[in-house]
Amino acid sequence: MDWDKLRIFHAVADAGSLTHAGDALHLSQSAVSRQIRSLEETLNTTLFHRHARGLILTEQGELLFDATRAMLKRLDAATARIRDSEDEVFGELRVTTTTGFGTLWLAPRLTALYEKYPELKIDLMLEERVLDLPMREADVAIRMKEPSQADLIRKRLMSVRMRLYASPEYLARAGTPQSLEDLSRHRLICQNVGATQVGAGATLVQALLSNEISSLLTVNNYYGVLQGVLHHLGIGVLPDYVIQEFPNLQQVLPEVDSGDIPVFLAYPEELRQSKRIAAFRDFVQEEITIYRKRVKNQAAE
Repeated sequence: MDWDKLRIFHAVADAGSLTHAGDALHLSQSAVSRQIRSLEETLNTTLFHRHARGLILTEQGELLFDATRAMLKRLDAATARIRDSEDEVFGELRVTTTTGFGTLWLAPRLTALYEKYPELKIDLMLEERVLDLPMREADVAIRMKEPSQADLIRKRLMSVRMRLYASPEYLARAGTPQSLEDLSRHRLICQNVGATQVGAGATLVQALLSNEISSLLTVNNYYGVLQGVLHHLGIGVLPDYVIQEFPNLQQVLPEVDSGDIPVFLAYPEELRQSKRIAAFRDFVQEEITIYRKRVKNQAAE
């Protein structure tokens, strides 16, 4: 099968339009159309349904699109390995982690990484969905549980705990709860138990809600919860690492927490020799060492 035709087919399927695919490939619409017709004749099948709003893949087209998508991901992996054979650390590194950890812990620390490797390009993908690393949806992941996918190199980085925090201004106005029963007189800020999140966090929230909380604000990520707490709306369920960046927040009911939640770094086995991965892994480990020392010093004060 003609690789060039497959490349053009993939661009059309991805764009859903001959015109947009032609723009991306620097080809005329008629040239793209000829290549698609030629491919359909070679395969003796129809790959697209054509209508006024664009192109829709047929069942056979979907099968071929799945194949070309997998091929391109494998080519990306091969390209990454070739580039990583160089001594210098440069190029794109796609990092995925949760919205909370990415915004509240990782992003504020990236200055140190860029100062050391100014030609590195980080694509930070923040979402609760677990991306498929072997299929190259991302190069490296930081997750709040051990990854279950095969063919991954994984390393436990640290543990975090979900705890209760509030601003001094809110506590001065509403009072500081002394027991779980006192929470019924306060506004709880948390993720909805049905939202995608760390299981231990959802379990803690479920337990707190059993205390007949009268006022509630739910947000679908911890960054939103933090904003509510910082603006004195109530008592928030937050990961304990936020205290490093927001030391003025006060912990409420210290005996209440989620228990240890492990944090893992993972990347595909095929990227074992990647110098970009190694640079990012070493940076994260160094930052965690600094973080632990700060936590230890705070506990001693």
